[in-house]
Amino acid sequence: MDPNCIFCKIVKGEIPSKKVYEDDEMLAFHDIHPLAPVHFMLIPRKHIASLAEATPEDAGVLGRMMAIAGRLAREQGSTEGFRTIVNTGRIGRQDVYHLHIHIIGGPNPLPRMIAKE
Repeated sequence: MDPNCIFCKIVKGEIPSKKVYEDDEMLAFHDIHPLAPVHFMLIPRKHIASLAEATPEDAGVLGRMMAIAGRLAREQGSTEGFRTIVNTGRIGRQDVYHLHIHIIGGPNPLPRMIAKE
């Protein structure tokens, strides 16, 4: 745990959150600034600063996070699909340096991302 990390404080219960799911390895909670009707984050309880810093030892929890994302999205009302976004590093627009997966769904969850050549 990083004592200065806001997500670590949420994991420890020092900061309240609207929980979607929790178990021994991960926690899911609603985003405080949702971009769509369904928008929550799934985080490992273990502090991993970013996807770039994940190690082979983290593969188990990261795989389980991806495996449960669909069930949680459907339970939250995103029955026709959703996006998973992992921002990594400054260039990747990561704001909180504790690895997290945004699960975003519902009607028109975000405009289509179009690659410009």
